[in-house]
Amino acid sequence: MRPQGRAETDSLYFDYPPFDAPASRSKLTGRAKVAIVGAGPVGMTAALALAKEGVSSILLDAKATFNDGSRAICVSRSSFHILERIGAVAPFLDKALGWTTGRSFYRGQQILEFDMPDSPREKYRPMYNIQQQFIEAYLWDAISREPLIETRWQSEVTGIEDRDEGIALTIRDPHDTYEMTADWVLAADGARSELRKMRGLRLKGENYEGRYVIADVQMDHDYPTIRRALFDPDCRRGGTVLVHRQPDNIWRIDYQLCDDESTESAVEEDEVRRSVAAVLQDLGHDADWELEWWSVYSANTLALDDYRDGRVFFIGDSAHIVPIFGVRGLNNGLADAENIAWKLARVIDGRAQDALLDSYTPERRGATLDVFANASKSARFMTPPTQGWQLMRDAALSLALSHPWAGKLANPRQMTPYTYADSPIVLTDDIGFDGGPVPGAALPEARMDKGFLSDSLGPGFTLLTSGSTLGVMGTEHLTVINLPPDSEAAEILADGPQSACLVRPDGHIAARWREATPDTIHAALDHAIGGAKP
Repeated sequence: MRPQGRAETDSLYFDYPPFDAPASRSKLTGRAKVAIVGAGPVGMTAALALAKEGVSSILLDAKATFNDGSRAICVSRSSFHILERIGAVAPFLDKALGWTTGRSFYRGQQILEFDMPDSPREKYRPMYNIQQQFIEAYLWDAISREPLIETRWQSEVTGIEDRDEGIALTIRDPHDTYEMTADWVLAADGARSELRKMRGLRLKGENYEGRYVIADVQMDHDYPTIRRALFDPDCRRGGTVLVHRQPDNIWRIDYQLCDDESTESAVEEDEVRRSVAAVLQDLGHDADWELEWWSVYSANTLALDDYRDGRVFFIGDSAHIVPIFGVRGLNNGLADAENIAWKLARVIDGRAQDALLDSYTPERRGATLDVFANASKSARFMTPPTQGWQLMRDAALSLALSHPWAGKLANPRQMTPYTYADSPIVLTDDIGFDGGPVPGAALPEARMDKGFLSDSLGPGFTLLTSGSTLGVMGTEHLTVINLPPDSEAAEILADGPQSACLVRPDGHIAARWREATPDTIHAALDHAIGGAKP
């Protein structure tokens, strides 16, 4: 929502580009390898990840421009690695505000300061703040340079049907209604997914009672880029307030509504202005500010039972909805997009067996359930669901005023990449290792002579080894990197003379061996693309 007198996309700091529906109509009914429904961050990431693998796609969206408002603003280190792999990270580094620190306050007194893991060996900071408009704009810039991606704006998918030859989509735009066929469909159409409804599927899980108003304000304020959580502040007695700094002097303020506040009255402009003014007074800001945009949300942990429905795959919020606490929603969705893209591309071009696609749901739904386990703890602390939880939360906060250990309960448990330990395409760990990342884990970063370990990874699978006698030759599908035995990378991987580590296109480890051989490596590579377990 915008202040009275301003249009939906009349922003104080961002120019929304208008996108027309396709003018040329001659090829609209042609066949697509992949149709992606939803041109938000997740859908655009999927299109770019497919293009990186040489697979064309058609990106469809019912809107005429980007999503309005800041929405998802916290982008994790692991997501920056994804953005790098799809060739879109440069403008994010120029614009986003990196941060490592969070502070929590109870009744005005600081009870916790936490620092997310960071070190000189990391290429990216643990977290970055950047508004969703910029996220979509920068991804769109990359898409506009990519000939393998066709984008159709103002194109609403109104029907979907399984056919022998693929998936038939009915599409309505301002000019006409037409039908096209796709071999595969990625549903990235958000929390209110129409495709999910058309397929007769529904999300299952928990709904939390807590409601929050999101308000973006523009102001000059010298507080650093530190996530702040205010519990029971003077401005919102009994509630919680979150504050994040964003680029262009935009400050994101999330404040909890009380049980006796109706959502309808809470989102009226005068009430939003009054509430924001009270928060800013609590923060000690008495200078001018302007209201930019606001919305309302509640915390939920909801997911599909299966992220695949035949030739349709659900990614991002169409597959799962997670609480914002711990900033996991967007980051989880970007990982979905990359995960299905590298697998689908290999099946489409014949480099992998169809069984590879069966690993998408176990891996990404497993990641969602892990998010639920952590986010639920944060959600119960931020918005206690019952009177009992409220009493325990308030007791912990009171203790934190004089006992530092209790303040740690207010830590939002920031996101780390999920380990695909139970994936059907990840091998059991070699018992010969003592330390280092296990199979299924994300490859840790390390400094190399000319940059970082991640810089050396190939476009597909990569074999990292300190052993020069393995006799494994690199191919167009496998890059072989020999690490210096005394390097930081070899130390972090717990490498030895005959050890090796097989890294997937998404940066996760498929297998590792203390004593590798060419046969075991090639068998593991086959298993990682859907073959039988060696």
